[in-house]
Amino acid sequence: MSWPLIILVLVIGIVLVALEIIVIPGGFSGAIGGLLAILAVWQTYASYGNVAGNIVLLCSLAVLIVLIVILMKSKTWNRVSLHEAVDSKVNTVDKQEIQVGSRGVTVTRLAPSGNALIHDQVVEVHTVSEFVDPDTPIEVIEIEGYRIVVKPVQEQETTPTESDNQ
Repeated sequence: MSWPLIILVLVIGIVLVALEIIVIPGGFSGAIGGLLAILAVWQTYASYGNVAGNIVLLCSLAVLIVLIVILMKSKTWNRVSLHEAVDSKVNTVDKQEIQVGSRGVTVTRLAPSGNALIHDQVVEVHTVSEFVDPDTPIEVIEIEGYRIVVKPVQEQETTPTESDNQ
């Protein structure tokens, strides 16, 4: 194997190991990268002797150690880490307030899930199949544990008129 090919295989191996550490978890790219680096070092020993093999081995280990040290510094991880706080929570359905038949209005678009205001509570709701626009009146048709299923209702169904009361 020629020097340019050995160097290329070694660089690809080290890049795959670095990608395993930073981006692609799961072990596959790291294993392939490790095997490529071992192949490059082995071919150096086989083609150019012990001195060249030892130099390539020590240089590749030094590059890998420096790369790991650089990647483990906090400044490197601050560039790729999530800085937003996730403050969402699971619906806690108050069975005395929200029941099948309760009515409310959508706060966000339901596509097919989103948020709705039901009895002064903003809760996550789901529709059966259709998309529902914001500020649309809805009715609860099913509650499965923490999952609230709703359907849109017509505007006339949500508020009784004076003629209905007489």
